[in-house]
Amino acid sequence: MKNSFLVTYVALALLLAGICSNPAETVDIAALSRPALLATGDTARIQQVFARARRGEPLTVAVIGGSITAGAMASAPTNSYGSRVAAWWRQAFPKAEIKFVNAGIGATGSDYGAFRAKRDLLIHRPDFVIVEYAVNDPNTKDSAETLEGLARQILKQPNQPAVVLLFMMSQGGNNAQEWHRKVGTHYGLPMVSFRDGLWPEIKAGRLKWEAVMADAVHPNNLGHECAAGFVTSLLEHASQEPGAVKPLPPVLFTDRYEHVSLHEAAGLKPRKNEGWAFDAPTQSWRSDKPGSVLEFEITGRAIHSMHFIVKGPMGKARMQADEAPPVMRDAWFDQTWSGYRSTQVLAQDLKPGTHRVRIELLEEKNPGSDGHEFRLLGLGAAGVDGD
Repeated sequence: MKNSFLVTYVALALLLAGICSNPAETVDIAALSRPALLATGDTARIQQVFARARRGEPLTVAVIGGSITAGAMASAPTNSYGSRVAAWWRQAFPKAEIKFVNAGIGATGSDYGAFRAKRDLLIHRPDFVIVEYAVNDPNTKDSAETLEGLARQILKQPNQPAVVLLFMMSQGGNNAQEWHRKVGTHYGLPMVSFRDGLWPEIKAGRLKWEAVMADAVHPNNLGHECAAGFVTSLLEHASQEPGAVKPLPPVLFTDRYEHVSLHEAAGLKPRKNEGWAFDAPTQSWRSDKPGSVLEFEITGRAIHSMHFIVKGPMGKARMQADEAPPVMRDAWFDQTWSGYRSTQVLAQDLKPGTHRVRIELLEEKNPGSDGHEFRLLGLGAAGVDGD
């Protein structure tokens, strides 16, 4: 399981493109894999998957994350980092049937990832999972909590899947690695940093940003190949000897996001509805009439709201859980690239039981908007089965 073909390809591509600051230099991915490897972690789970692969058992390689994981800006799905890692598994273990699952959804963070993990990821019974949310998540304790919940959901699966954390970057070398790394360290997860592998080279002028990035966030084909190369380098250097999988350690921050329920709009049944309607094309509860009120009941210790944001005739809504202080949600923003799902905390540290969620469309709107439309995409509850 050697990665020399990747080193040669990337070095040659960069040289031919005139990307290196010195034409005589090349970019050695094998060398960059060393600073990109933040932690080897406990590889016992990887070793177990290797053993199953050597026996020719069918395996599922999966990735979950945002638009980078979904393959945005890659010229074809097969050029995404996830597809490339799956190809490595097929090449390394030709006797095993390798299924690839891409659970990436653009403009979403580990909060929505935790809520949808059962539906989009765990239903496929993955054996090897890459988790990538370091760009879309803020570098905060809150994102570490939701990432921990997602990681615990995966790690607790009966087939003991292996999990690798991948830290990508946005322009300026920014990401949520500081807080995400705390989770990875606590659970002994292997961690690979695209940022740590490439940002020092870019900052020093030895590598141009546009060599590996298509825009301020998304890698191009070469960037996806580098990310995949960093992950497969980790795999190539992992021990082949089967190791015993350790019990899951105690919770680091909270297990709230290990116990979740996701209520997409189509499954939400209002207890009160004045002026809203379910819109099948957008899969949302929709209204454009200020004063419209919508209420639901939901069980959990924390509640997240999910609404659609886009540059268009969008308005604002006031949301409230029980008698907690209300929050305002704006469905308009000034970017033109697309619309996206916004998942935000509505209330937390609630008492166990059922809670009322009230949504009222406001007359107030952003000055840049010429309408009041609001689309509720869903609600997420955390701490459902215990905390």
